Amino acid sequence: MKNYASMRSLALMLALLASFFGGWLLGIRDGNVAMAGNDTTPGQYSDRTLPLHDISLLAEVLELVRVDYVDDISDQMLFENAVRGMVGGLDPHSAFLDVDEFRDIRISTSGNYTGIGLEVSLEDDVIKVVAPIDDTPAATAGLQAGDVIVMIDDKPLDQGDLQKTVRRLRGTPGTTVRLTVSRPGSNELLSFDLERKKIHVASVKHELVEDDIGYIRITQFTDSTTKDVRSAIKSLKRARRGSLRGFIIDLRNNPGGVLDAAVEISDLFLNEGLIVGADGRSYESQFGMYARDGDILDGAPIVVLVNGGSASASEIVAGALQDHQRALVLGAQTFGKGSVQTVLPLTSGDAVKLTTSKYFTPSGDSIHGVGITPDVEIKPDETDGLIAEDDEDIFIEQAVKRLRAS
Repeated sequence: MKNYASMRSLALMLALLASFFGGWLLGIRDGNVAMAGNDTTPGQYSDRTLPLHDISLLAEVLELVRVDYVDDISDQMLFENAVRGMVGGLDPHSAFLDVDEFRDIRISTSGNYTGIGLEVSLEDDVIKVVAPIDDTPAATAGLQAGDVIVMIDDKPLDQGDLQKTVRRLRGTPGTTVRLTVSRPGSNELLSFDLERKKIHVASVKHELVEDDIGYIRITQFTDSTTKDVRSAIKSLKRARRGSLRGFIIDLRNNPGGVLDAAVEISDLFLNEGLIVGADGRSYESQFGMYARDGDILDGAPIVVLVNGGSASASEIVAGALQDHQRALVLGAQTFGKGSVQTVLPLTSGDAVKLTTSKYFTPSGDSIHGVGITPDVEIKPDETDGLIAEDDEDIFIEQAVKRLRAS
């Protein structure tokens, strides 16, 4: 009798799974949201039939867990775990987003969110810091690009699960989290106690350097970055009350952000030509974005500062200005995050963040896993005889030196 009940349950599970996967696919295609910065209209439906043998295997495993696992786990949890594994196993950047995670990623593109201000990535099965965001708990505490997180609250990480790590880092404002990291060049583990806060990222800062050089710091590419850069340039020109000798655009430790913002920033300084291209399987994931006529700086020389914490959208800007010989790129090799993620909403209110294409620079080079090689390389320990309070000043002083020589 028990065997008959199990077989009947398995048959029902198969039917539910077939319905689930069909409905889930329809859910992906129902809505569009421009989270990745490009047109997120999904491609055509797949013409492949559902793999019934594999669905049968999944149904059998689900039924075994329901009957024999030591604890009673809800079907909702089992299905969510299955979907998380299916999407998360594709690459380090694809992920299933529940309702709360979907809301958080939409909020983060505005530059406002709750957390510690840390961009992380899965690389070679370890969770690595891409960059701390300026003026956040992570940056203030001293976390650095390249740090590898090994423990959270003194508990080891599941190094292969990026989304699980991100969930552990999230929390209520005012609560604390302890991060233990290994740092390249250090033989000891470093621990940081961070308080989670409501964070507003000022994506653009600006000032005059030596009275006649404009300095613009972009900490992250958000929905307001282009407007803020335009405002910064106007402010610098007013403060100078005359022409500026050149501009420094500082993209160090900028982990990226909204693709459209990176394209718009590049367009400000270019008169024509390809800014970035992308190549994927669907028609919608193959595109090129081009500059329109009009250079906001009227050809004034530019130096772009980059380092190992410059990733994604930062690399698009650096690569475009470098390839069009519009700017000198100075600093260290960038991170090498050259893929486009599209956030596709589901009918359930959840979403899937899916890698849909890889982008390339105007010269046709892929950035993914390689990064942008600067025209002038400066390593943190290379001071070139200059005396400065810290290595950050060395980059700026070198940029000023080259602008004056141009």
